[in-house]
Amino acid sequence: MAPVYDEFTHLNDYETWFGMLLPALERHGLRQGALLDVGCGSGKAFPPMLRRGWKVHGCDVSPAMLELAVAKGGADVRVDVADMRELPRFGEFELVWALNDPVNYMLDREELELALAGMRRNLAPHGLLMFDTNTLHGYSGFFCEATVVERDGWRLCWQGLSNPGDPPGTLFEARFEATPLKEGEETRITPEVHRERHFPEAEVLAAIEAAGLECLDVFGYTDEDGLVQPLDEAVQYKVVYIARAANHSASASTP
Repeated sequence: MAPVYDEFTHLNDYETWFGMLLPALERHGLRQGALLDVGCGSGKAFPPMLRRGWKVHGCDVSPAMLELAVAKGGADVRVDVADMRELPRFGEFELVWALNDPVNYMLDREELELALAGMRRNLAPHGLLMFDTNTLHGYSGFFCEATVVERDGWRLCWQGLSNPGDPPGTLFEARFEATPLKEGEETRITPEVHRERHFPEAEVLAAIEAAGLECLDVFGYTDEDGLVQPLDEAVQYKVVYIARAANHSASASTP
């Protein structure tokens, strides 16, 4: 979906999003410096962070997405193709994050722990990790309903294939299709099925600990209320976690 990803997600407001996320990190001592954006997709987070004076390094499993990311960041960013389950150590970063639910594409607890351990290896000694997951409430909407966007000559359809009321830990599925609005044009984008696993808070916290991290904060999130505590999966559609290396003074040298 790379060629139409930005059109499908055109309502995502990263400036507002970061205006809430960064103060939450600053309360835990965030130092401005280098950001590792894991699962960076098309690089929509790059310009807002560059404008804030950050050095940005992005990685994603999709080369097609990274082509778009390079166009947004230009010579000011470095990008690498990487599977977050086998994340290389790119360096030491004051901030590592994985936003807009890439960790939900991890299909079991083992994959989640591998991803989190890889992010930990990239933290500077004082670095912070932030990532988000989808709640059951979030899945009961987006992965159980149809969302259609018509934009820039395309009809973009996300069809949820799952059922509201599915239990915690469910593997949710949705089908994405892109069809040209102008008749006679061939569809250039292959339909694809997206699979995401719901991770309950207790399971995420256990994975954080197993990956050598210490959880510092947990927030629920809605567009209307922003970051809120306590987490209520029946009301909020995202969970935001902040963590650091459990032995953070030695994180840079930990293999």
